Amino acid sequence: MAKGIIAKKLGMTRIFNDEGVSVPVTVLQAGPCRVLQVKTPERDSYSAVQLGFNQVRPVLVSKAERGHQKGVEKPYRLLREFRDAGEYEVGQEVKADVFEKGETVKVTGVSKGKGFQGAMKRHNFGGGRATHGSGFHRAPGSLNASSYPSRVFKGKKMPGHMGARKVTTTHLKVEHVDPQESLIFIKGAVPGPNTGFVRIEAM
Repeated sequence: MAKGIIAKKLGMTRIFNDEGVSVPVTVLQAGPCRVLQVKTPERDSYSAVQLGFNQVRPVLVSKAERGHQKGVEKPYRLLREFRDAGEYEVGQEVKADVFEKGETVKVTGVSKGKGFQGAMKRHNFGGGRATHGSGFHRAPGSLNASSYPSRVFKGKKMPGHMGARKVTTTHLKVEHVDPQESLIFIKGAVPGPNTGFVRIEAM
């Protein structure tokens, strides 16, 4: 069963484990999420559950989304599907206690956007020598031959937009779970900025 939940990244801190060792953790506001739709192999050709997170004013979502979520007091802005998540019912609430301490999970989010960056920062190039008047310091270097092929191949590592991409970090350990506050403490860093939304899935 591949259980999962939608969460909001609050930031990083440190906690002490049972052995008294200080552990760096990322604090995630995991839910509460509501089950909005249950998909079955008979009707939809696959098994999945659709969760909603982050309730907002109705004016902030489209009319189609409001219709999809009819019966809910306030619509949810984030809708995510989790395949083979087990037995759920529409309207059921999913909280942080879906995970337990010691479980291994993967977290998917959108990495921090860093705007337009040069080749050295974007692709970790070493650059040219910094002394003896070389004149070649932070440039990407030669791009291609002139006569043939007289163009630059697609996929060439060049300056451009960096970050703001979907990133998944695997084999993360759940260090602590607070069911009352619906918080999950995951050891180490997870993708995205503070206040960013991520999805947590069991491995």
